[in-house]
Amino acid sequence: MATLDARAPGPLIVVVGPSGVGKDSLLAAARAAYAGRPEMLFVRRAITRPASGDAEDHLPMSAADFEATLARGGFCLAWRAHGLAYGLPAALRAHLDAGRPAVVNGSRRALPEMAECFENLAILSVTARPEVLAARLAGRGRESAEEIAARVARAAPVPPVAPIREIDNSGSLEAAVPRFIDAIAAFSGLEPLPRTA
Repeated sequence: MATLDARAPGPLIVVVGPSGVGKDSLLAAARAAYAGRPEMLFVRRAITRPASGDAEDHLPMSAADFEATLARGGFCLAWRAHGLAYGLPAALRAHLDAGRPAVVNGSRRALPEMAECFENLAILSVTARPEVLAARLAGRGRESAEEIAARVARAAPVPPVAPIREIDNSGSLEAAVPRFIDAIAAFSGLEPLPRTA
């Protein structure tokens, strides 16, 4: 008689927040802190946009390549937002099914679908005061003042589809990183990382 593996799937920790809130910087710091801990996976999303030094580390894909990968089952989840297509690699499922945690840069719009797809979902919501977001977006020089004001005003709430922890990144990155890493540790079930001086 076969025995069933009763191990629960590992948590998928989804990091969400509006543009300019500092998700990429926080994720880069956490990825560096967890280097050498193979049980923690930082997922590299496929996105239909070119690689850029000032954006997240993602797998750039053409729309045709994305659709072909989706058709052959190369993604365990795919969604569209802001005129782009996003995909999570199918290999993520095996990592989670082995009971190990993973962290991914997500989308507030995709959270309901993620909650249906992944049994053990947790949400890290990165926030910042509106004036801080506006200043950061202005510093990028990609949008007009009117576009920035509209973007900040339309910030969508985080749907309560899974446990949520909020990280305020209005201040310095150095102040937010330890709180962000502690929240990942709490959701992951892994031992907290030792503090460096």
